[in-house]
Amino acid sequence: MRDTRESRLLLVLLIAIAFALITVDIRGGEESPVDGARRAAATVFGPVEKGVAAAVDPVGNAIGAVRDSGARHNRIAELEQQNAALKTKLGSDDQNRNRVRELDRMLKKSAAGQYGIKAAEVIAIGAAQGFSWTVTIDAGSNDGIKRDMTVINGDGLVGRITTVGPDTATVLLANDPDFTVGTRMEKTDELGFATGQGSQPLSVQFLNGKAKVKKGDRLVTFGSSKNKPFVPGVPVGEVVRVDPSGGGLTRTVYVRPYVGFSKLDIVGIVVQAPRQDPRDMLLPKAPAKPAKPKPTPTVTVTISPNGDIVDAAGNVVGNVNESPDPSGSPDPSGGPNATPSADNAVDEQR
Repeated sequence: MRDTRESRLLLVLLIAIAFALITVDIRGGEESPVDGARRAAATVFGPVEKGVAAAVDPVGNAIGAVRDSGARHNRIAELEQQNAALKTKLGSDDQNRNRVRELDRMLKKSAAGQYGIKAAEVIAIGAAQGFSWTVTIDAGSNDGIKRDMTVINGDGLVGRITTVGPDTATVLLANDPDFTVGTRMEKTDELGFATGQGSQPLSVQFLNGKAKVKKGDRLVTFGSSKNKPFVPGVPVGEVVRVDPSGGGLTRTVYVRPYVGFSKLDIVGIVVQAPRQDPRDMLLPKAPAKPAKPKPTPTVTVTISPNGDIVDAAGNVVGNVNESPDPSGSPDPSGGPNATPSADNAVDEQR
């Protein structure tokens, strides 16, 4: 195509249309008028992404073995049996061993929380339809995936499903500025809402402006009505900074998420909610507090004019003029600490 005035006008027009669609999509949010087009794009391009990922990733087929385990995982023994089969398929190289460990941690965490999950792989980063923090996974409606399902991994909350195609789905990550989740603080049960801030810590606004919060406090998801989009008890992160309350109705703190959003690989979509709220049981084990140092006993002594060493109770425990010889025997060298002999004593009397 030659660089003519008409071609330049066409390019400017296409750019203007693209920005207009992006603006409409962002302002429309969940009810965006281009959501149908987004789903259509997922339907068309999803199989291509999934096929490319399957061609270059030897682990894809092994993960499919877990995807068929939609029933509730009640026993860790069953998960260990599945993992043993996966480990055989994945081989023994370092990368695959790391992925097996990641899968193992996620399955054990979901079993402890009584979540029924379907495992999936991240096959693309960022959605082609916008600039939000999203990933594409290789599971879709054909695998039972639906919109507004919770997504987790072995560390905690990853995000939620926003767009579903036949073979792929889009996950809005928890650090996206449009992402908000209800949270509950460990032990005190203070409620709040966590909002993503990109590469920065999550911003959590507590409903109680006088909530007692300190660095190191930990949060989990509070859960949603009918468990969508969030199931309860999923670890979110821990507090790294607390803003002064300032007497306001709410209080804001900043939370470092447990999940590393820049290195996602294997995730789990919660297709079956737990029978009861797991509350804080899925939080990582808290580090042991350092033992308090034992106080060193202090002994106070005084020295009397005759050289006696007297303790605080008035007992004589020694004398500064005593021989340093631990045996208490006379100094044979005839030094200043030597005891006079009998002969010497007779001579002195003479």
